[in-house]
Amino acid sequence: MREDRGAGAVADADPDGFLREVSGVVHVGANTGQERALYAGLGLRVLWVEPIPEVFETLLANLRGYREQRALRCLVSDSDGAEYQFHVASNRGASSSILDLKLHREVWPHVSYERTIRLRSRTLASLLAEERIGPGTYDALVVDTQGAELLVLRGALPILRHFAYIKVEVPDFESYAGCCQLGDVASFLAEHGYREHSRRAFAKRAAGGSYYDVVYKRTP
Repeated sequence: MREDRGAGAVADADPDGFLREVSGVVHVGANTGQERALYAGLGLRVLWVEPIPEVFETLLANLRGYREQRALRCLVSDSDGAEYQFHVASNRGASSSILDLKLHREVWPHVSYERTIRLRSRTLASLLAEERIGPGTYDALVVDTQGAELLVLRGALPILRHFAYIKVEVPDFESYAGCCQLGDVASFLAEHGYREHSRRAFAKRAAGGSYYDVVYKRTP
């Protein structure tokens, strides 16, 4: 699939530069909130979403003292009430996914799955509505869900237009079995009024392919 990167897209740019142009972030796939200090330094309101119970507890502990940041425990996908077998990874949950590992092992051979838990999903649109969070409260969306990014975006369709920027971590190879790839995300977001703003490769596969942080901007 040919990639249309859009006019003005910048390769190897600062993937977090867009944060200076927003006031709030929904971060799906929080893990332990590693970006909390970055967000706080920019004065952003943040809603973190993390599904793994013990990782969520660590996230809550890490957010103490960050008054503008809150967290919800939820698995986000494209449907409400769907049951998933969620695989918890050995690297403190960072590579956990609803999908099986595939070529991911070639980039991070030390990572494996330790156990599987059952989780039910919500769409992002439903989750925010349930929590009585207005869709305009946060104007940026960050999605880091280990191969399930497109499911999250599909489930966010009713509120997608409220995000000025969307940042996605995505590979251009089959890191997880059946995962979405860079071209899939680009095509979907282009259909819904977003163009690539910047991208940065942060990991490479020896046999070809990279992992990217890609930022998309809503077009006028």
